[in-house]
Amino acid sequence: MDMAKTYNPSEFEREIYSKWEKSGYFRAEVDSNKLPFTIVIPPPNITGQLHMGHALDETLQDTIIRFKRMQGYSALWLPGTDHASIATEVKIVEQMAKEGLTKKDVGREGFLERAWKWKEKYGGRIVKQLKLLGSSCDWSRLAFTMDERCSRAVKEVFVNLYEKGLIYRGDRIINWCPDCKTALSDAEVEYVEEDSNLWYVKYPVKDSDEFLTVATSRPETMFGDTAVAVNPKDKRYAHLVGKTLILPLLNKEIPIVADDYVELEFGTGAVKITPAHDPNDFEVGIRHNLPIVRVLNDDGTMNELAGSYNGLTAMDCRVKVVEELKELGLLEKIEPLHHNVGHCYRCNHTVEPIVSKQWFVKMQPLADPAIEVVKKKSVKFIPDRFSKIYFNWMENVRDWCISRQLWWGHRIPEYYCQDCGEMIISKEDVKVCPKCSSTKIVQDEDVLDTWFSSALWPFSTLGFPENTDDLNYFYPTDVLVTGYDIIFFWVARMVFSGLEHMKRIPFKDVLIHGLVRDAQGRKMSKSLGNGIDPAEIISKYGADTLRFSLINGVAPGSDMRFSDEKIEGARNFMNKIWNASRFVLLNAEGKQISDISNCKLTAADKWIITKLNKTVKDVTVNMEKYEMGIALSNLYDFVWNDFCDRYIELTKPILYGEDDKKREDTVSVLVHVLDKILKLLHPFIPFITEKIYKDMPIANETIMLEEFPRYNSRLNYKVAFSEIEQVKEIIKAIRNVKTQSGAAPSKKVKLYVVSDNPRHIKNGTVYIEKLAGVAGIEFIESKSILTEKTVSQIVSGIELYIPLGELVDLSKELERLKKELTTIESEIKRASGKLANKGFLDKAPKALVDAERNKLDDFIDVRKKLMTQISELEK
Repeated sequence: MDMAKTYNPSEFEREIYSKWEKSGYFRAEVDSNKLPFTIVIPPPNITGQLHMGHALDETLQDTIIRFKRMQGYSALWLPGTDHASIATEVKIVEQMAKEGLTKKDVGREGFLERAWKWKEKYGGRIVKQLKLLGSSCDWSRLAFTMDERCSRAVKEVFVNLYEKGLIYRGDRIINWCPDCKTALSDAEVEYVEEDSNLWYVKYPVKDSDEFLTVATSRPETMFGDTAVAVNPKDKRYAHLVGKTLILPLLNKEIPIVADDYVELEFGTGAVKITPAHDPNDFEVGIRHNLPIVRVLNDDGTMNELAGSYNGLTAMDCRVKVVEELKELGLLEKIEPLHHNVGHCYRCNHTVEPIVSKQWFVKMQPLADPAIEVVKKKSVKFIPDRFSKIYFNWMENVRDWCISRQLWWGHRIPEYYCQDCGEMIISKEDVKVCPKCSSTKIVQDEDVLDTWFSSALWPFSTLGFPENTDDLNYFYPTDVLVTGYDIIFFWVARMVFSGLEHMKRIPFKDVLIHGLVRDAQGRKMSKSLGNGIDPAEIISKYGADTLRFSLINGVAPGSDMRFSDEKIEGARNFMNKIWNASRFVLLNAEGKQISDISNCKLTAADKWIITKLNKTVKDVTVNMEKYEMGIALSNLYDFVWNDFCDRYIELTKPILYGEDDKKREDTVSVLVHVLDKILKLLHPFIPFITEKIYKDMPIANETIMLEEFPRYNSRLNYKVAFSEIEQVKEIIKAIRNVKTQSGAAPSKKVKLYVVSDNPRHIKNGTVYIEKLAGVAGIEFIESKSILTEKTVSQIVSGIELYIPLGELVDLSKELERLKKELTTIESEIKRASGKLANKGFLDKAPKALVDAERNKLDDFIDVRKKLMTQISELEK
């Protein structure tokens, strides 16, 4: 046995991972003799580095896939990265700026050449970091959202949707980022609460001395106003509907229209309608056939339609407009306004709603079936409460703007003939016009929204549109593990894409995890300086320590707090496993290791085997429910408390005894339990379990291909289990008495026992004597025969009396007994009150009522014994 004395993960983690990878253990094959289990990784951006959110996400996925692999599934965890259109383009533009270059300087081809080089240089960084974490992905299938296979799928889907009329090009109101200079989908806009104002502007009524006052938060867009709307039910303005207003500053005539969109209570109940710069106004404009007047340029400045304000930024224009309205006596008042303002999810610039010619996906026909499969639980959210976010977005979805004014990404497969004007939508590159045979063909300059290709991820990575063996075997996938922040970005789009193009759901379960926050519960961010680099933790403590600290106790959907204490606790657990394993393996050297079915089992052996069997059941049940945090907590308790602190201690009398056969049987049980522990823990902490397993006398090729332990009802030894549970309590009670009485733990004492059924204790005599420091045990009829000073404990109705001679402080012991009596009196009062409660008796199950009555009887019995002991001491 060459196991090192101390746990040092840096000595073996990289080497173990390299062996796993070279041996092909991560590869999943199409196997008709096995059931498939598939997870597709949420592809991290090629711009990214491993952060704590990734670490949690990937650890959860790896734990599941290792578990399923050990259960005998052909378990595929398909890895990949995302081209991240906007994020990557921003990075490359920043890099070029340092060289004094712009996109225009290098041109499209030159820019794309740089982008691909950047991808090759940095795109693999996060893959290397995932490997450090222990991710058992099938790296032979590593995908990229712009690789040849995914690109083919994107073109196939675009053309199919276009031919069905589900993709169209049109002038619609869209979200525009003036900084990135591209359109954004609704999901790419992040709303931030900001303080602003509501300006009350007076619009003169034509041929009248009357004014109609409107409240607006954006006076700078009034140059694009083409109407003012009031609610048809609003009697205040009924006489004005159909009349004409004079638009301030431009002196342009605009109509007053009636529309249900207007809220009677907001502002004055009159709203300026700017169809080119507000999504709601755009819809009003369509209903009333209003002109669309766009007054903002792509860079966020005012255009020539803003008159003398041409060239000003929107904010500068706002200030000047407000000043001029004041001078003209047209500004009635200003009120503070606290409202949500949209920002670009990438650059954080304020988003401008503008009318623009863009490509859209018609969402309603796609959303309806996607809503239905979640309602029917064909796709289940875990926890279920997150389905509300899904429904809220899907039931209120607008057509999806999919075109982006960028160069890095999937170029829209639309081609134009410059000679005859023919437009061609094609899955293949078009070189010749099918109508006039001209070769003067140009392709649409725009690229597709990143999420368009990501939406196809569960099937594009498996071979779609070809009918591949992988696609037929591994699709639909089984579970998607992701954060709640991209339910509408990604999850919803994968669901409707799978249903539309594969006619099947893309996954059965969606496991949602929360955010990793700092110890104070704050979101990790650069501005707060509270970010934690997972790579640094791995370097210092090892990947297993990081993985354990992320999963232990975590609940699906809930945010978790990450702290130094969690890391220390995880590290201590690794040391505990390491030291316990070393103890077992040292004792196993040179011994004949037998199957436990051939061993003569002690009560302690049967106890730990029963405990292990129950743990196997609990862990498996929770793993199947994706309750990894509970499963790992169960394992932690079993390993630390039951195996290390109790069972190993219980084996020492035999291990250090003279009976070789008993010793070999005990070692065999130790090896058996340790083997099962390592297999149960392997999905969570793969490196340390593999390292220890390879030193086991019963080791095979690798632990990751071993069978996950199964519950066996024949391995429940109820009588022996009960005996040792009682012995444990007695040992604990004796140790407590020594502590409370000031006696040294090593002090040997005599133990007197009063019990109606002493058999259980007699079977555990050797454990009590060795582990509690007892010199001898004597069973007596009652305490009355004792003449020595004693202290006492009552454990499950068994009376324990320990003579400690002059070490006993009688007043201290009396105080302890009275304190215990107070506690028992409190329990009697509580139980009596509960049983006197008619509501409890009527509504509670009979078994629960009976259990409460039994508890009360036990408490009354203990009270009687305590009162007797107190009375004797007081005499």
